[in-house]
Amino acid sequence: MEIVPVRYDHPDAVKLNGIVQEEYNERYGESDVTPLAPEMFDPPHGLYLLAYDEDGQPLATGGWRTQNHSAEGYADGDAEIKRMFVVRAARGRGLARRILAILEDSAREAGRGRMVLETGTEQPEAIALYRSCGYAPATKFGHYRFHDESRCYAKKL
Repeated sequence: MEIVPVRYDHPDAVKLNGIVQEEYNERYGESDVTPLAPEMFDPPHGLYLLAYDEDGQPLATGGWRTQNHSAEGYADGDAEIKRMFVVRAARGRGLARRILAILEDSAREAGRGRMVLETGTEQPEAIALYRSCGYAPATKFGHYRFHDESRCYAKKL
């Protein structure tokens, strides 16, 4: 298993983003329309990771981007997790935990004070992962903050 930094617009990142959007459609009946751009994840203001198997197949993604105080409910010093995803065939191997730990370390090294994320009620495995990694419920923020299905979490770095 290899986890490497890539740009958000890397072909394998685009491929997995398409798969995660299909899963959002299955779970929520719609895609995630949060505005994202590749430069949001460029160091030192973010990081985007891909995990590959021994055959070079992309299995998982995850990234963080800088956030600061805004009308969407972010606070100064926030690092927001985006596009944490593991393909179905690779789930249960600890990939999400490994990616999450690298993202947290990167955000901490970049001077961010709090990691935040938004997920939804139809992703109970994501909620369980974040809770088991020390994330606590937080005041809603971001694009989906007014949606009933939205759940926000935060962890001090």
